[in-house]
Amino acid sequence: MTTLLITLPVVLPILCAGVTLLGLPGRVIRVLSTLVLTTVLADAAALLVLTDTRGPQSVHVGGWPAPLGITLVADRLSALLLTVSVLVTLAVLVFAIGQGTAEKRRSAAEVFHPAYLLLVTGVSLAFLTGDLFNLFVAFEILLAASYVLITLDADGNRTRAGMTYTIISLTSSLLFLTLVGLVYAATGTVTLAQLGPRLAELPDGLSGALALLLLAVLGIKAAIVPLHFWLPDSYPTAPAPITAVFAALLTKVAVYALLRTQTLLFPRSSVWTLLACVAIATMVVGILGALAQDDINRLLSFTLVSHIGFMLFGLALFDATGLTGTVLYIVHHIVVQAALFLAAALTVRHTRTTGLDRMARRSPPRPLVAVLFALPALSLAGIPPFSGFVAKLTLLRAGAWQGGTAAYALAATALITSLLTLYAMSRVWTRAFMLQESHPDRSDTPPLKKPAPDTARRPERRADRYGARLMTTATAVMVMTSVAVAVCASPLARLGERAAHELLDPRAYRSVVMTEEDR
Repeated sequence: MTTLLITLPVVLPILCAGVTLLGLPGRVIRVLSTLVLTTVLADAAALLVLTDTRGPQSVHVGGWPAPLGITLVADRLSALLLTVSVLVTLAVLVFAIGQGTAEKRRSAAEVFHPAYLLLVTGVSLAFLTGDLFNLFVAFEILLAASYVLITLDADGNRTRAGMTYTIISLTSSLLFLTLVGLVYAATGTVTLAQLGPRLAELPDGLSGALALLLLAVLGIKAAIVPLHFWLPDSYPTAPAPITAVFAALLTKVAVYALLRTQTLLFPRSSVWTLLACVAIATMVVGILGALAQDDINRLLSFTLVSHIGFMLFGLALFDATGLTGTVLYIVHHIVVQAALFLAAALTVRHTRTTGLDRMARRSPPRPLVAVLFALPALSLAGIPPFSGFVAKLTLLRAGAWQGGTAAYALAATALITSLLTLYAMSRVWTRAFMLQESHPDRSDTPPLKKPAPDTARRPERRADRYGARLMTTATAVMVMTSVAVAVCASPLARLGERAAHELLDPRAYRSVVMTEEDR
């Protein structure tokens, strides 16, 4: 049973991706993809319960033990993030089906679903892999799928943005592969459970250089300042549901990899000053970039960069409370970022523009859309009692308890960034959802002519209404999930604390992967 629970999130989506290439009808493909992600979600939830009650679990693929074979490992952290990530991918898939992203052309429909399922495979493998090389493979799988999705039904601007994303990602991948080779040459293994003790035996200079190279590689993928420049130019150009799933997951997978590798391979007993400085720069540069934007998607992309700094905050402190705050913040940010981009897509669909100044001259969206944007926006800014407040409060407590110049600087920057985030979200609100007195109807576009009655077009109109309801429902599910994270803050915080202690004391993780003599 354990074998099935751990392997299914990786195997089932990739098998289904192959099946969707067999020329099945579009409706069958949509139903199949939805059922697969629903099954993976149930499996991930069961895996979370298993790891929380029994500790880390592992599977040696093909019966080959580590370090010879491929090992998949699930613990509280990986199972929790897998569950939240699959929930987001399922909601975004429903939104995409409603929007018709996959059905604009037959060629696009044939590509979207297999690429999307392949993306889920890569994300799942990244969370569950037990060795450094297969972590590289996981990133390549999800990046290969993202190359396809980001250029789906592309025009010239989207193609150029996709090329930027592709070139930066390939550069990062080459550096990652180089790192894997250097680590193997220095230690003779790439198994994460075995690497920690062997890296500790290396000279300090070599070990430090490998840690910095790993930080640079994953920093590119996580869009950490100053390696963030590619993200605001790439994400906003993709189709709305693709932007939402990228913003929710891709950078967070890289942050997870940083958490896993830095705690398992390069443990520390004090604040990592370099990472604290990077976290401060990421928070400040990201939010200042957001304030300078008029495009709603670019504004949200810069806030995404800024709030990666909050996740680095806890990792830089390197204690149980700080890591607990990081785990909570990752969960919060995955859900809230997806909800914000989906709500922004509904807003753009109504106003027919992404420019905030142009939105101010057009009729506001429905009140429901305004509420769907407001709730995650308040959570992102850290307003109580939302999930962002809970995560940020945990981080601030960790900074206060840790003490020292770096910890206090992190806490002060986090507070300032939260206030600026609230200001950025209020700019979006006042321009997109509030009625301007100077423009009572806020409409600078001529009204659409009422079409003549045409019975042949009624099914299409019904399909459009059905698609709009799917989009709104998917967005509402994400928003309600963000509210549920706040409601369940206490048990989630306890789970995050247990996950943090597992990260700081990896003996249980190593014991399910390696035998005593191999360790």
